[in-house]
Amino acid sequence: MPGKRADPVAQSVELKDDFRSIHRERTEKSGEKGTIHLPMGRPKKTGVKRRRASVNIHDVARRARVSIATVSRVVNRVSTVDKDLAKRVWKAVEEVGYVPNSQAQALVSGRSRILGLIVSEITNPFFPELVQEFENLAVAQGYEVMIGSTSYDAARTESLIRRMLQRNVDGVAVMTFGIEEELVQKLVEQELPLVFVDAGQDRPNVRVLKVNYGEGIREAVQHLAALGHRQIGFISGPLRMRTAVTRRDAFRKAMAEVGLAAPTHWIMEGNHTMEGGKAAMERLAALPELPTAVICSNDMTAIGALHALDETVHRVPADISVVGFDDIHLAQFMLPPLTTVQMSCRDLAEAAVQALRAGIEPDHPNSKQREWPIATRLVVRRSTDFPRGSLPAMGKKDANRRSTAKS
Repeated sequence: MPGKRADPVAQSVELKDDFRSIHRERTEKSGEKGTIHLPMGRPKKTGVKRRRASVNIHDVARRARVSIATVSRVVNRVSTVDKDLAKRVWKAVEEVGYVPNSQAQALVSGRSRILGLIVSEITNPFFPELVQEFENLAVAQGYEVMIGSTSYDAARTESLIRRMLQRNVDGVAVMTFGIEEELVQKLVEQELPLVFVDAGQDRPNVRVLKVNYGEGIREAVQHLAALGHRQIGFISGPLRMRTAVTRRDAFRKAMAEVGLAAPTHWIMEGNHTMEGGKAAMERLAALPELPTAVICSNDMTAIGALHALDETVHRVPADISVVGFDDIHLAQFMLPPLTTVQMSCRDLAEAAVQALRAGIEPDHPNSKQREWPIATRLVVRRSTDFPRGSLPAMGKKDANRRSTAKS
């Protein structure tokens, strides 16, 4: 828990003498002064004197014209240090080429400055985009990141959690959309700061990112209804996952709000993969009547659905409109470009990093906040259009024919 973690400044004062003796002992053994040097190859014999091998905290203090204690507080990112002073110290760090010893920093501060990030599967393009945004933001704020994917395997997830605890991570963001409750409990009981998507236990060390699925899916349904669609289907994710049920229920609610209802046989269960989307769309296409539009629980499902339709006589969007969810980078490069509900990876990553820091850093301005809202919005591209057989669709088809004939 944040309350149980030692204050970096207080602990650095208490451990001052012990740390100096450890530092002296390491110096005597290695001839270094608490820095890490990675030789990059044999130096060229140029006749020029080599640069001094060791740069340490004393060099930074002299360059910045501050005390060693101030440099220590700055590199340990103690937030109470004056901003202008911290800027001067970081400039000196860069100028002298000082590399802070992360192990020594952890010894003094009681923190590893490592954030754990758990995602579902690295093969889904949504998650690499999320990982990249998370890592960029965390590194910019002075943290390293330890990343692992569960692949929806309980044993793999348990091993991943164990390794993160062994590395003494400061906190973990569980950015999956389905994880075993028993494994969640193991994490929660460690009392380290945790971030979950959608739902988490009501405990002081747990923070939750609340995705507004309802708003995005409502926009998608209203967009299709405004085009004239009345026969709208839905391909869900695996219904053992809480978020898949949430998205399906949001679809049903949004349909009811515009006075529509989807027959049960037009709501297919997928598994959030392209293969699952393809199989679900094939089942829909085999029905006596095909809906004029389909909303998919994620973009991978929608891409699979597009591939299934490409193998039939049905064309997108002339015969059937398709909507995805997530807005992965690939969505805009599909043929046709995919209309989808955007759930911003950057928004998710930024909220996750800030929520973790709120749990880790006692003086963080949002330390009492427990929930971070994540907005969604519809991005309209070319995979949606008027429903087949409607007057606007037929008028558009005639206009296209006349245009083709003239050319």
